[in-house]
Amino acid sequence: MEIGYFTMPSHPPECGLKEGHDWDLQVLRWLDELGYQEAWIGEHHTAPWEPNPTPDLLIAQALLQTKKLRIGPGGFLLPYHHPAELANRVAMLDHLSEGRLNFGVAASGLPSDWAMFNVDGMSGQNRDMTREALEIILKLWSDPAPFTYKGKFWTVTKPDTMFDFLKPHIKPLQAPHPPIGVAGLSKNSDTLKLAGERGFIPMSLNLNPAYVSSHWDSVEAGAAKTGRKPNRADWRLVREVFVADTDEEAWKLSAGDMMGRMMGEYFLPLLGHFGFKDYLKHAPDVPDSDVTVEYCARRNWIVGSPATVAEKIEKIYDEVGGFGVLCVFGFDYKHKPEAWHHSLTLLKNEVMPRLKHLGSSRKAA
Repeated sequence: MEIGYFTMPSHPPECGLKEGHDWDLQVLRWLDELGYQEAWIGEHHTAPWEPNPTPDLLIAQALLQTKKLRIGPGGFLLPYHHPAELANRVAMLDHLSEGRLNFGVAASGLPSDWAMFNVDGMSGQNRDMTREALEIILKLWSDPAPFTYKGKFWTVTKPDTMFDFLKPHIKPLQAPHPPIGVAGLSKNSDTLKLAGERGFIPMSLNLNPAYVSSHWDSVEAGAAKTGRKPNRADWRLVREVFVADTDEEAWKLSAGDMMGRMMGEYFLPLLGHFGFKDYLKHAPDVPDSDVTVEYCARRNWIVGSPATVAEKIEKIYDEVGGFGVLCVFGFDYKHKPEAWHHSLTLLKNEVMPRLKHLGSSRKAA
């Protein structure tokens, strides 16, 4: 099992855009120094708690300030980008990364983003657009012959050579393309079925283990359509993690600090509006009113001393049947940077050595 990082990125609404960007850059430098495998950066347009509409700008800067860390959007919201433009942008970013780029894609789940871009998310148009855009991008990268793709949402032409020297020529550095990751939230997730179908990296967002275990069923259902055999070692689980020297300190710094504030002021109310609180419950009969910050911290988060955190990760690993990469969910601790750095350090240096036996030889095969 490896460790990575997944960030929306999340910042409190009073945080300036440059200030938040600088914090995210600092964390990415730490991840690289500590030997984390990868980091994924989200895209959102209308959420003050998730204020980054341009993950590629952060990624481009981070690539210059890191050496080994694989970095990618987590993900580009495909309904909001012209596929031909994004194909070239991602290919260029792959060259700048010297092959360290991952390419995460998503369909977008915020109604306010849908409204801004005139996308009918309620009917699933965002998911249809995502599939079509991805198909066009992959065709532009892989099909050597000229073509015109007439889709439901976009018409894209790969022209033949003009005047002997004008022609489409931009392709990714990694062949045939950077690893593609897709994130899923709901039960029977359409995006995770797509991951299984196409052999992409499946990523499960931070929900309770009982719910997340159904995500692998979606991956397998998709894979069965195309005769693939998915590998659990590719599966990423995104979780809220805070490690401190003692359980008490970890609790105070997580539930009693920015993790608790973000959950209480933003994430829980947001899931409540969507009717998604069920995703956080350990049992269906738990009333919505019981799903508080404290409930999530006790039931779903991975918080505590190195020994406690190692025990919790192993329990989740067994409950879901094995996975390949644990991605720490990013929070803004620029008011207590040493605490966040210490948590990332303890996870890498104290927790992971206790979990060496969890890997491809056991359940992730």
